[in-house]
Amino acid sequence: MSNWMRRNEIAVTALLLLGSQVAAQGQTLRPEDINNAAIMVTPAQQPKVPAEASGRDPDPAIARLQVLLDRAGTSPGVIDGYDGENVAKAIAAFEAMENLPIDGKLDDDVIARLSDPRPALEPYVISEDDAEGLVPAIPKDYAKQAKMDRLGYTSIIEKLAERFHMDTDLLTELNSNATFEPGRTVWVANPGTPRQGSVKRIEAHKQTRRLLAFADDGTLVAAYPATIGSEETPSPSGTQKVKGVARMPPYTYNPKINFRQGANKKIMTLPGGPNNPVGSVWIDLSQPTYGIHGTPEPSLIDKSGSHGCVRLTNWDAEELAGMVKPGVVVEFVD
Repeated sequence: MSNWMRRNEIAVTALLLLGSQVAAQGQTLRPEDINNAAIMVTPAQQPKVPAEASGRDPDPAIARLQVLLDRAGTSPGVIDGYDGENVAKAIAAFEAMENLPIDGKLDDDVIARLSDPRPALEPYVISEDDAEGLVPAIPKDYAKQAKMDRLGYTSIIEKLAERFHMDTDLLTELNSNATFEPGRTVWVANPGTPRQGSVKRIEAHKQTRRLLAFADDGTLVAAYPATIGSEETPSPSGTQKVKGVARMPPYTYNPKINFRQGANKKIMTLPGGPNNPVGSVWIDLSQPTYGIHGTPEPSLIDKSGSHGCVRLTNWDAEELAGMVKPGVVVEFVD
């Protein structure tokens, strides 16, 4: 059992399931006690240094908050239990969606409108299908990736983490005594169902690094943290249009057009899969070679640069892809 779970096992389970503070020290909780507990969310505090650098443990209340924001259509990226810019941006987007004053801070109005009686975690029985299609490892060298049949998940843990929008570290923390194999039951996040609707316009904000999707009447449908270009390879400017959507696309590596990876100088095609360089979905834009796409590294969204495209987590890119059609306007905002 991890140090985090060992120190506060009862409180962590209760808080992460329902944001509840009903667990007293030494008290044994029953499942019905947890499921009937009142929802409470602790106001987020912006960290002065990255969570990884500070050595802090995941915050159960923040994990609960991330699940609620995800359900509301304002994605926090990976559900990892850490506060930071992506949480604040998701709160700000939720405030915009609810016509509240926008400051990105948790307050009583935000808490009241986010409240949801459903638990943040739910038990999940690992199926035989969850163990299918796995690959031993994903080499970093594109030349080696090009020789593979599929760039699939490398473990059941990775597959479930992406399906339930979780960081793999949090998933393993919550199930430190579990064996990830078919027939076993594990705790996973319950982020709800993907957003549905028709997106007519998208804004890609370069400075704040987020993607906003709007309906025809101008209402905000969904918001996502995003990696949008870099200093070396900036994203397009002005207005583009969606040309189409490709799921599990192959990736054509051409060092003469975009960038050079390692010692690879030749054009090559990498197979499709969630660990493909563009992830599980590609939303093609009218400017050649540019698109909105997923990623094999969801925890790095908004934390590292891209090669000019707009990069989202796989699940956010898939959700957006289900709401767009050719002709949707994509405006890049400096």
